[in-house]
Amino acid sequence: MSSVLLSLESVTTYYGQMRILEGISLNVAEGEMVCLLGGNASGKSTTMKTVLGIVQPSRGTVTYDGVDISKLRTAERVKRGIAPVPEARRLFPKMTVFENLEMGAFTRTDTAGIAEDVERVYTLFPRVKERRSQLAGTLSGGEQQMVAMGRALMSRPRLICMDEPSMGLSPALVEQVFEIIQTINKLGTTIFVVEQNANMALSIATRGYVLQTGEVVLSGPAQDLLKNEMLRATYLGEMKTA
Repeated sequence: MSSVLLSLESVTTYYGQMRILEGISLNVAEGEMVCLLGGNASGKSTTMKTVLGIVQPSRGTVTYDGVDISKLRTAERVKRGIAPVPEARRLFPKMTVFENLEMGAFTRTDTAGIAEDVERVYTLFPRVKERRSQLAGTLSGGEQQMVAMGRALMSRPRLICMDEPSMGLSPALVEQVFEIIQTINKLGTTIFVVEQNANMALSIATRGYVLQTGEVVLSGPAQDLLKNEMLRATYLGEMKTA
C-alpha cells in the first residue's frame, strides 16, 4: 500500500470569529488523485489554502511526507515538493508564457534540468509551446489553465494542489483539462484537487471527500461516491435521467 503523502488531522480554521472548517481529517497517498468536493461556502478553498500555508489552522495538524508543516510558510512548502495551481490561474499577465514557466522553477538552480522540464511541459501542452512568446494575459482561459499546470510542474513537485481547475471553462475545455490532469497523475505526480464539478472529478480520481459547511460528510473510493444517493441528489442531479 502507498504511503500517506499529505494528511490533515482534525483541522479547524477560523476567519476572525467565523468558523470555516470544523475538525476535518483527510489524507492523500503517494500516487493518488484525491478530490475534495462541495458547494459554495463549503470550505473547499479554505482547505486548499490551509494545505498551502496561506491559512493557519486554529487546531489540528497538516502533515506532509511524515512531517508536521502546519506552521511552515508557503514558500517552504513549495521547496518541499508541494506545487499550487491556484483558483483563476493567477498567471503573471504581463510576462510571457515562457517567463511564467520559469517562475515555476524559482526554487531551483539546475539550469539544464529546468530547460529539460520546459521541453517536457511543451510536450505535454503543445499549445503552450505555440504561445511561449505571447503575454500570458492575452491567452484564453483554457490556455491559461494549461500554463498554470505547466508552471506547477516546473518545480518537479511530488504533490500538485489544484483549486477549481474547471472554473470559467467551457464543457469541452473542462474535459480536455481533466484529461491532462489524469495524464500528469499517471506519470507519477500525486494530485489533490478541489472542485465543484463532482462528476468530472470523480470520473478520474482515486478517492474523494465531500464537504458541507466545513465538515467532511462523505468519503470513499471515487466510483463508490459516484453511486452514492446523497451525492447524486446534491451534486450530480444531471445524472438523474428517466
